[in-house]
Amino acid sequence: MRSGKPADSGSATRPWATRRLASCCWRSHWWASWSCAGVPNNKPVVSVRDSVLRRWYRGPTYPAWLLAALVVWFACWSWKPAHPQDFLLEHILTVAFLALLIATRRRFPLSHLSYTSIFLFISLHIVGAYYTYSLVPYDQWAETVASWFGVKNFSLNQAFGFERNHFDRLVHLAFGVLLVYPAREFFLRIAAVKGFWGYYLPLDVVMSFSLLYELLEWGVAMVFAGDVGQSYLGTQGDEWDAHKDMALAALGALLTMTVVALINARWQRDFAREFNESLRVKVPLPLADGSL
Repeated sequence: MRSGKPADSGSATRPWATRRLASCCWRSHWWASWSCAGVPNNKPVVSVRDSVLRRWYRGPTYPAWLLAALVVWFACWSWKPAHPQDFLLEHILTVAFLALLIATRRRFPLSHLSYTSIFLFISLHIVGAYYTYSLVPYDQWAETVASWFGVKNFSLNQAFGFERNHFDRLVHLAFGVLLVYPAREFFLRIAAVKGFWGYYLPLDVVMSFSLLYELLEWGVAMVFAGDVGQSYLGTQGDEWDAHKDMALAALGALLTMTVVALINARWQRDFAREFNESLRVKVPLPLADGSL
């Protein structure tokens, strides 16, 4: 028997439309401007510029473009550095790291997000190495930018109460924020870790490398006594400088891994199961005394 109330024609299609809209929005990424609402058939609207940028980002030549841009950036910041010896010391590890990435690009290519993160970090490091980290004139840069908007005599240091040059702290924070994701990719693809360990181990590696770098700075300061050693060390009279640098690197890595975990918790269906499974004891019996 038919009811006198007309059927809601949208009720039957709403679940499909909802799923279609969710699927459309899921395919969108932070680097592309997609719009799903109000479009016939829920087809995303992508501008020509966004389409070109997305193809370029996903294309196989993107890492080569990043490397070329980094070489140009390095060349621009290599002309008459403030302290040439310190400049060379700062870039020994940079050159070695880039050589390693190039040598392993075919056997172990990284994601474009990892390459972008590495590019951003090294770009910051190049600027710091040019001036030495304790002399980067970011306060003058901030004053110049503020003057464009009619603000005169603006001082970033005075605004935040800084008593030292904090560019080195910024780069240590960036070390954690930007390089923890490549470390996560390494663990996911090489060690095949899952769940909790895919977030903890990258954080642990960043903290370990931050510690090793502070030890390296100490060793360089001992070998190269005088201005070169002090410029490389860059403590600026703060006896807790190394501790604060390591803390900022750890904080940056923790922030990135927290964001990644929240994104995966939202979109990865088996996130909770995988996370719990990774903490389950796999071998209940302890190792024998003769086992290592």
